[in-house]
Amino acid sequence: MFGRLTPTVKYILIANVGIFVLQSLLNLPLSSWLGLRVVFSDQFALHQFITYMWIHANFSHLLGNMFAVFVFGPLLEQTFGQKKFLIFYLACGIGAGMLFGGANFMEQYQLKADTETYLSNPNPDDFSLFISEHKSRRFNLQGLAELSDGYYENPQDPDYIKQTMSAVTQIFNLKTNIPMVGASGAVYGILMAFAMLFPNLQLMLLFPPIPIRAKYLVFIYGAIELYSELNRSEGDNVAHLAHLSGMLIAFILIRIWTNNKTIKPY
Repeated sequence: MFGRLTPTVKYILIANVGIFVLQSLLNLPLSSWLGLRVVFSDQFALHQFITYMWIHANFSHLLGNMFAVFVFGPLLEQTFGQKKFLIFYLACGIGAGMLFGGANFMEQYQLKADTETYLSNPNPDDFSLFISEHKSRRFNLQGLAELSDGYYENPQDPDYIKQTMSAVTQIFNLKTNIPMVGASGAVYGILMAFAMLFPNLQLMLLFPPIPIRAKYLVFIYGAIELYSELNRSEGDNVAHLAHLSGMLIAFILIRIWTNNKTIKPY
């Protein structure tokens, strides 16, 4: 900790923890209601670019994000002032959501196009290609392969046609209706700002307990996120691109503010 708990940081912590407790106690599906969806989803709404950053998937997700806000936020708020720090936090979170949303749209648009193409003209070759390109461990891969083999043997069977159309629709719905939640975009923005404004400040890691300068720590975090995004493993549902987007928004804001001399690095 680098100083006393500042007002805006305190309100951010209270809001996030309070929403999580309310969600848990009342068993409210807030992730489903307020999480960020891909823009062509039937469940997408503009307010999700704001609301997603106040919802967390589980306690460890909440703890990790709020611990970073608690540790790094106060010194930034003292540097920015309350109003500018809140603007910065919201800008990083909303900006990360918008950049991620744009990239997610481009990625999922091909799935949408492939789904519509197949449903308009179902056939064994296209079904095999569809499940090959859009497979995931979340689906019954063996069952899909057996369905594909059976469809090849019975291409005119209306039962197989119906089953494959249903499978394609389910894959589309499962892949496009997963909401993104969490304050990580804003948190990674805080980390980037901290490294830019206090690059040589020594931080003590918990594991292993060694000192490291802020600029090196954040560089390592950024490198890990970039590597994880470019080499995404099957089953990895972390929005690494949103983390990187938060860092990018923070970098742009800090450069603008330092060039305008409204804030200065130490």
